Amino acid sequence: MHAVVEMAGQQFKVAKDQKVFVHRLDANEGDSVTFDNVMLLIDGEQTTIGAPVIEGAQVKAKVLRHLKGDKVIVFKKKRRKGYQKKNGHRQSFTEISVEDILSSGASKPTPKKKSKAAPKKEAKKEEQSAGQDLESMTVAELKKLAKERGLEGYSALKKAELIEALSK
Repeated sequence: MHAVVEMAGQQFKVAKDQKVFVHRLDANEGDSVTFDNVMLLIDGEQTTIGAPVIEGAQVKAKVLRHLKGDKVIVFKKKRRKGYQKKNGHRQSFTEISVEDILSSGASKPTPKKKSKAAPKKEAKKEEQSAGQDLESMTVAELKKLAKERGLEGYSALKKAELIEALSK
């Protein structure tokens, strides 16, 4: 069984027990990692293509070690100008070993829901809806509402000041 999977921003064709060097992962050596972005599965003569990914498919791998690649020399020069710049770079890699390829039945971890944040949002929505209702009213309607609520000095207030006084 082979799979085309996205790991660390790149696509790799992997098989079981294959070792792959990918860009540095945030996992310790010996940890098990799973990749959910499986784009293609080849199982014998059966091929499954995702649009863009295959739902429920996963590739499980184990982190073997972290290492750095060979040094790449970056040399810049502009001729006849006296400009030269030499730089080097070593890319960080992670070596992983593919342990298993699951074609279906893999469950994605469910994100935790925050129940405490919901009441705050509802209160803000109520305040905004009340503010929007007041903003859609004319100045005459706002003055009438202020008179009904018993506000003093409403006749000299402008529309924005009336909305602010009524929303309190």
